[in-house]
Amino acid sequence: MHKCIISLAANCNHKKNLSEARRCLGQILSHIVYTKELWTEPIHAKRPDMYLNQLAYAHTELNTEQLVAKLKEIELYMGRNETERSAGVVCIDLDLLQFDETRHHLRDWERDYVRQLLLK
Repeated sequence: MHKCIISLAANCNHKKNLSEARRCLGQILSHIVYTKELWTEPIHAKRPDMYLNQLAYAHTELNTEQLVAKLKEIELYMGRNETERSAGVVCIDLDLLQFDETRHHLRDWERDYVRQLLLK
């Protein structure tokens, strides 16, 4: 069993989209513990919309590549596409921050919201 940390973020239909993402993550992960939700200002974004962020601590039998592929499938299922991405709309963004002892998305670890949520 592998340990992982996944970040969740949305800048539209915030509560609904995070709720649906949690439901989907529940189908591929086990022993999930979510941090509180945290509102943040957009960082280098095309739109002024606030983001709602959350972290998930979980376990999985999947390997890194399989897990990342599943996260991308969830994003697509929830409507994330190139057209919306180009317009700055983020219905859901799921990023693998850590898999066992390996950190991913290293710039995200420096962001205030990730640091704040890691402390919770």
